[in-house]
Amino acid sequence: MALPLLEYSYKSQNQRVVGYEVAGEEKPIIYTTENTPSSAEMDEIIWAGYRQIFSEHQILSSTRQKFLESQLRNGQISVRDFIRGLLLSDPFRRLNYDTNSNYRFVEICVQRVLGRDIYNEREKIAWSIVVAQKGIQGFVDAVLNSDEYLDNFGFDTVPYQRRRILPQRAQGETPFNLKTPRYGEYHRGQLGFPQIVWQNVVRRFIPQEKQATAGNPALYLDMARGLGLRDPEMPRVSTSNMNYLALVPRK
Repeated sequence: MALPLLEYSYKSQNQRVVGYEVAGEEKPIIYTTENTPSSAEMDEIIWAGYRQIFSEHQILSSTRQKFLESQLRNGQISVRDFIRGLLLSDPFRRLNYDTNSNYRFVEICVQRVLGRDIYNEREKIAWSIVVAQKGIQGFVDAVLNSDEYLDNFGFDTVPYQRRRILPQRAQGETPFNLKTPRYGEYHRGQLGFPQIVWQNVVRRFIPQEKQATAGNPALYLDMARGLGLRDPEMPRVSTSNMNYLALVPRK
């Protein structure tokens, strides 16, 4: 029996509120097939889909899915189906799923498919459970069938990073599509991985919302403990070595 999606709290991210910023270069371009695009416009839609799902540093000739492109051009599938095909393609699985943990894979998919960053660690764990139970196909279907995806992109619009100006621009963060996954198997072999490291310390997982923030006294306590300071040792005095006659005043 499959478990329902674990509940997680929302975060006041920028895409959840109405924006009043002036349109500029940072405003996302909407690529959609609602208005019967021309051949050149369809090329731009397809390229936008690759750029959003694979990111610019993963777009190679080997990642192209020509059969999906042909179906989209002929109106046999929707943009949503095209995005689903890219997510389930062998190149995407090899470049993103095989080289990452389920947590990192969920983070990549939420950023590229839903156009936002994850709310918290609990959301990452919730979607990771879906990956473990239903596999990649079940996880992709759950994300594409979610109300958040359908309300923002529907069946005809290519996903995009919603309201990218803030906070990413203000904090100097890079766009989602420029975040590189971990090294592939070939490069890991060149670096001498995998490396097995045995550790005797058991680490306790602390959720992100319960971690100590800046200014918390607990941080200074841990820092003081890390200094390794000890009380100075007082010299021991033995009564057998004391010269009592030297303490008697002489007349």
